[in-house]
Amino acid sequence: MKRVTESSSRYESLETMSTLELLSNMNQEDKTVPLAIEKELDAIERFVNASFERMKNGGRLFYIGAGTSGRLGIVDASECPPTFGVEHGIVVGIIAGGDSAIRKAVEFAEDDTEQGWKDLMEYSINANDTLVGIAASGSTPYVLGAIRKAQENNVLTAGISCNPGGPLSQLVEYPITPEVGPEFVTGSTRMKSGTAQKLVLNMISTSLMIKLGRVKGNKMVDMQLSNNKLIDRGVKMIQDSLTISYEEAEQLLKIHGSVRKAIDSVNS
Repeated sequence: MKRVTESSSRYESLETMSTLELLSNMNQEDKTVPLAIEKELDAIERFVNASFERMKNGGRLFYIGAGTSGRLGIVDASECPPTFGVEHGIVVGIIAGGDSAIRKAVEFAEDDTEQGWKDLMEYSINANDTLVGIAASGSTPYVLGAIRKAQENNVLTAGISCNPGGPLSQLVEYPITPEVGPEFVTGSTRMKSGTAQKLVLNMISTSLMIKLGRVKGNKMVDMQLSNNKLIDRGVKMIQDSLTISYEEAEQLLKIHGSVRKAIDSVNS
């Protein structure tokens, strides 16, 4: 099978381009990514709805990948607790090679078909949970092995890849395959493919958190108040919601410790 992600770049002699030419051409390619994702909205919707049915009953969401794909899953998972106030462990990102691979590539880690499931078993993944395999090529052995074992154990599975018809999209129950075409630098899937994966992950986690009640109106009312910027943002949310002074909102936040509780204390 021909991998679209490995197809030759539409551009030649990159080293002869000026800086502006390089940037302009990369920007032109990047513009195609949201359009590719738009064609996958129905597939994303079906998966989010299926995952929500499990998560509302206590299920967890797992991401698994290697290299850039694994890092993107970890970034998305790690941002859920501070943004939406969910406990650590509700959304989990796993990368081939373990945490050390977040910063430095671990040789051949992605080629192990057994290790992915072993890594998931450290979290006691079970039939209540959902697993999203992330692989630009759609053929990463580490990811495919984990998906197969997950299906044997009745875990809901989805896959995000950029090769329609690839092994991952054929294996999972919910394939999401934005076809972004050849990369600007041939085979460098950290570029358009990585951007597409990041955007899809944003959609999945954000829509799930909203459906789980972690957003009120358009505000992150359950966010963790972990620095002065976020405390100020929380105060302004309360101020705007209750139409009170900044000082009154600040006092409510100090008393209740969260934006949601502060707002509910007045509205209840």
